[in-house]
Amino acid sequence: MTEAATRRTPGTPCWTSLMVHSLAATQDFYHSLFGWEFTPGPQQLGAYVRAVQGDRPVAGLSELPPERHLPVAWMTYLASDDADETAEMIRACGGTVAVGPLDADEAGRMLIAADPEGAVFGVWQECTYAAAEPGAPGTPVWHELLTREGTGVLKFYRMVFGYQAEAAPEERGCRTLHLDGRPVCAIQSVGGALPRGRGPYWMTHFAVDDVDETVRRVTALGGQVVRPPSRGASGHRATVRDPEGAAFTVVRRTEG
Repeated sequence: MTEAATRRTPGTPCWTSLMVHSLAATQDFYHSLFGWEFTPGPQQLGAYVRAVQGDRPVAGLSELPPERHLPVAWMTYLASDDADETAEMIRACGGTVAVGPLDADEAGRMLIAADPEGAVFGVWQECTYAAAEPGAPGTPVWHELLTREGTGVLKFYRMVFGYQAEAAPEERGCRTLHLDGRPVCAIQSVGGALPRGRGPYWMTHFAVDDVDETVRRVTALGGQVVRPPSRGASGHRATVRDPEGAAFTVVRRTEG
């Protein structure tokens, strides 16, 4: 994150990160799966690296302290023009702020929060950013909040980030969230389909050239298949877990 760029519209997903128990093993997995290389990143939250494609960052990986036995999950960051102001809005609308706001070296200012249903997300006030080519294999291309019932939590996100919501006709229980008339993310109501003991969470979708081959590589590298490959209106996709249990979706989007 060293090149100046136009600020993203507040509320747009702008980053994704993963806190793991073994940083070295996780780097090996994603290097083998997506071809990611790694460079050092801000160290405020401990050992942290940025995954890059070419010279462009695509995700962050950090290592949990040995005494913290937390579940591992990808976390979506939403853009903000003022992280401190967004933190106040989150609290005022019934969410909680767990970390920050704090400065992340030259990259910007960030915080980690949870919505009223408990789904964890980040907020990023970026100063400089050099994004990977949109839609390139191994890059995040979509983010969805998976929750039991999305109506209540939708109000929270609309109040904090100003989203306009629209029902997605091709997916029951899905609301696409728009900013300036452009779809940026979604809330998916899944009812009792959330795993037992697991609360709502944000799911990162990564672009791939071949979903079936990617799923085969995931299992060969020690991961698991959550939802096997299927085709829909938005493309060919599958949901998988890495060896530490972090779920993510791989997708080859329908052209046009």
